[in-house]
Amino acid sequence: MMRAVTVLSAMLTVVCQVKSSDLNAWSLRSTGPLVRVKRDWVIPPIRVSENSKQLPEDLVQIKSDKVFTGEVIYKLEGPGVDQDPKGLFEIDDKTGWIKSKMPLDREKHKSFKLKAFALSPSGERLESPTTIEIYVLDQNDHRPEFTQKEFTGTIPEFSVPGTSVMKVTAVDSDDPLTENAALSFSIIGQESIPPHSVNKTMFGIDNKTGVIYIRDVGLDRDVVQSFRLQLQVADMSGMGLASTGRAIIHISDINNHAPKFQPTVYNMNAMENKHLAEVGRVNATDKDQRGGENWRIKYTIGKGNTLGNFAIRTDPVSNHGIISVVKPLDYESQAEYQLVVTAENEVRLKAPYEQTHSATVTVRVTNENEAPIFYKNPIKVTVPESVGPGTVLVSDIAHDPDNGKLRFEMLLDPECWLAIDHVTGQITTRTTVDIKSPHVRKNVYSAVVKVTDQDADGISATATLEVSLWETNDYAPVLKPLSGTVCSNWDRDKLGLMISAVDEDMSPQADPFTFHIPDQNTAANWTIITLNETHAVLQPLIDIEKGEFSIPVVVSDSGSPPLSSSALVNVTVCPCDSFGDCKSFTAAIFGTKMGISFIALMIIMGSVAFLLFLLVLAVAVRGCTRQNMGKRGSLLVGASDDDIRDNVFHYDEQGGGEEDEDAFNIDFLRNPRDTVPVPASFFPQDCGLPRGKQPLRKDAPHNLPSPTYPRKTPGDPTDIEDFINVGLDAADTDPNVPPYDTALIYDYEGDGSVSGSLSSIASMGSDEDQDYDYLNDWGPRFKKLANMYDPR
Repeated sequence: MMRAVTVLSAMLTVVCQVKSSDLNAWSLRSTGPLVRVKRDWVIPPIRVSENSKQLPEDLVQIKSDKVFTGEVIYKLEGPGVDQDPKGLFEIDDKTGWIKSKMPLDREKHKSFKLKAFALSPSGERLESPTTIEIYVLDQNDHRPEFTQKEFTGTIPEFSVPGTSVMKVTAVDSDDPLTENAALSFSIIGQESIPPHSVNKTMFGIDNKTGVIYIRDVGLDRDVVQSFRLQLQVADMSGMGLASTGRAIIHISDINNHAPKFQPTVYNMNAMENKHLAEVGRVNATDKDQRGGENWRIKYTIGKGNTLGNFAIRTDPVSNHGIISVVKPLDYESQAEYQLVVTAENEVRLKAPYEQTHSATVTVRVTNENEAPIFYKNPIKVTVPESVGPGTVLVSDIAHDPDNGKLRFEMLLDPECWLAIDHVTGQITTRTTVDIKSPHVRKNVYSAVVKVTDQDADGISATATLEVSLWETNDYAPVLKPLSGTVCSNWDRDKLGLMISAVDEDMSPQADPFTFHIPDQNTAANWTIITLNETHAVLQPLIDIEKGEFSIPVVVSDSGSPPLSSSALVNVTVCPCDSFGDCKSFTAAIFGTKMGISFIALMIIMGSVAFLLFLLVLAVAVRGCTRQNMGKRGSLLVGASDDDIRDNVFHYDEQGGGEEDEDAFNIDFLRNPRDTVPVPASFFPQDCGLPRGKQPLRKDAPHNLPSPTYPRKTPGDPTDIEDFINVGLDAADTDPNVPPYDTALIYDYEGDGSVSGSLSSIASMGSDEDQDYDYLNDWGPRFKKLANMYDPR
């Protein structure tokens, strides 16, 4: 067994040569005699002070019992020898002395556990390895250090003594189980910011825990904003090594000041009819920390803002109250407002003071010239389509807030159906309306009305007029066709004439139609069978081989009230061919089984010769009539040189170019009773031109003589074409008529027409004063007109 030699710090060496074979250990057992137990060498831990300057230093010597039997070589292994940190310890392989080669640092390595071996010269282990433990003893070789270079804390103003502010901490690398790491904290200096604002000691510190607390009263942020403290920490309970630090303590603001208005009376001006982001500002001051939550002010408007015209917001930078107009003001309604504005903090005041403060704001409204205002836009009117001219559609449509003089006009009236009173604005119908007009969309006719304030530099406003037209039953249905063929040789189910009707109204004032025969005698032989809502079949009830019949038929619509019309339907009953046409007379004769006789043939030829004679006679009579036409007076040809046929105009001229844009200037009187069918783009505000005023040409000299127009019609009516052409040529070369590239006035009829208007034809004389016989000589085209005016 190995034995150990321990070297004490007093350099006294005690060699323990206790051999296991010579040492008898006895243990007492309760049930038997003493028994001898064999034990190994026990080497106590070795304690070595750190930072030793006696190097190398002998620590312990080990010896093996095998040294007496032969040569023994000692080896040492473990941390500090052949493991990191290497080179701290070594062993003398001859003597067994273990030595420290370098100073030890307890803060790096607190202990080492090594193993010692006894080997033969051949390297054979002579004994089991022995464990050697080395403990490094601490020395006070480290100063304590604060964990932060500067500690920062905050405490509300007016906090009571004993209130904890914050805790500071420090560390010491020495052994915490020794006095070398026993720390003690202290405050060695106090500085107030602003300097010298507070001279008494306001803070203390717990020397063991490092907690900083308030020692005295008087933390007013209005006086002092922060403190700078000098701290110290020392080990060995304050008697050892020491270091210093710093702590900054800020005094936080509490809401102990209420806002105050300076001044308390304000005067402002605001323009009417406008949204204003800023009318003016009010100023309330707060002594709390600027920019903090206790400094921010909330403004409200109390009295005087009943209708909510005003609002107020806070400027986040200056803390001013900004008054704005959120609903436009009206000078005519109220010219001045008295507002009461209050100010309070967003955070409730902690001090026992008044929470709010108020100021008075007077806002004077500035008047401006306002545009007229329509009561409604769009202006909606509902009338029947049968509304007559002169009907009042709407009145009192607009007003001027400034009570100025207004002028009304139609800015857009595509069909020129409407008239407006320029003074009152009353809108009436100028003519009858047509629901089928392309400008009527979904039964709504749209126009634009303009009103201008003549006292305010022509400020105007426009509105849309929407006239809703509802369908009325204005037209009776017209029967068609008025003649047709019924095939007598067809089957009964195909026998009859298809009839229908046309109604200019639209549903529901039109179809379904009702057909009936009003004459009872005719109804006994004919009947009408309805096919659908618009068609029926006129069918005989008796067998008829052939003949011509006039059947009275009445057709009615489904309007409210229903309208009806009657007509005679000329029906030809005859045998028909495969195409539904009546067979000819010759075909009828040759189609019989009896054939044709010589007498019948002579009758036919005689009839043809008689017809030819009548034709020649008619031509001769027509020639005589032409020679005598100039000698007869008539309704259409007057005795005056200025008869109504003198003024013939060429209506198809549409302009000769676009360079002469200013050649034609139309000056009109804006008379709503005059109507001229020109496009709305030419006359957007008026639909009429004055009658009897000839437009003036600017592309020709004024007051030049006009060419001579033909004043009398030729004696022979066949020369009427030449008469018209002469008049057209004269009009084309007349310098006093409108140019080619101007708006054409289609209803201008010249000056001094003896005929007047067409409506006055009947008033020129009674039918007994007129001779209409000459109309019969004008040919078949005028025969029907002669029948209409025949006094018989």
